[in-house]
Amino acid sequence: MEDEQIVELYWERSQQAISATSKRYGRYLHSIALNILRNRQDADECINEAYLRAWQSIPPNRPQRLALYLGKIVRNLALNMYAGSVAQKRGGGQLPLVLDELTSSIPTVGDVADDLVLIEILNRFLASLPAETRRVFMGRYWHFRSLQELAVDYGWGLSKVKMTLLRARNELKRLLETEGIEI
Repeated sequence: MEDEQIVELYWERSQQAISATSKRYGRYLHSIALNILRNRQDADECINEAYLRAWQSIPPNRPQRLALYLGKIVRNLALNMYAGSVAQKRGGGQLPLVLDELTSSIPTVGDVADDLVLIEILNRFLASLPAETRRVFMGRYWHFRSLQELAVDYGWGLSKVKMTLLRARNELKRLLETEGIEI
């Protein structure tokens, strides 16, 4: 079933919307949650909550790209769940590693105007990357995939994945410095 048909099921308040969403995007959403949480039970709970959030938010929203819409919901839920598990000393997953990698490349911003500027720069940066590098970068820093998973997916050696990410982070850091953003 295509995205438009699934979104239409949500608009019609048909319970088939959830099963269609699960059938089409269940594995994708589960991989996002599992990459962050590294616990199958927590990931399952996160996915169920994401289906509920989708049900509650469509309508009024009519997402153009359902995969991105659902992926963002799952990612945010998993990050919140992860923060709760760290507070309870149950942490794990790729999140600490990914954040460590990015701390030297991306500033911490708190004010909305600065966040919007940073988002615009990040979008420009991502658009400037070769497609394969962009997919690896997003796989690591948006989907929290492990370096080993990325190497297998792209048929690369681990060192090539690490070097590609390092070069991309360095390029991002240079761009941010050029734009006057302090790291």
